[in-house]
Amino acid sequence: MKYTEEHEWLRPDPEEGPDVVVVGITEHAATQLGDLVFVELPEEGKTVAKDDEVVVIESVKAASDIMAPVDGEIIEVNGAIVENPALVNEDPLGAGWFFKMKVDDMSTLDAMMDEAAYKDFI
Repeated sequence: MKYTEEHEWLRPDPEEGPDVVVVGITEHAATQLGDLVFVELPEEGKTVAKDDEVVVIESVKAASDIMAPVDGEIIEVNGAIVENPALVNEDPLGAGWFFKMKVDDMSTLDAMMDEAAYKDFI
């Protein structure tokens, strides 16, 4: 699993393909945001560039945007969190994932933090 400074996590999903990752926000981010009340996900099939706004979330504390961590194509979204945004708070590293994407260049993940580096970061 890799982590960004924007508190997103990326987990390779080899069952979907060698260049597919699952993306979500970290437990730290979910805690800081508070209880989520709304999630707007991108359309499947959408091509995104790193730092494009792809997800809008609203919590009891604030509204926030989730940016694309890498260049690629959104291939699947987690509709369960649209129906029940609290899943992100309850299980941010599991059932609360946001989307799966086919990454243009998997080597871009090499520059991201591993778990130990992320823990030091926060």
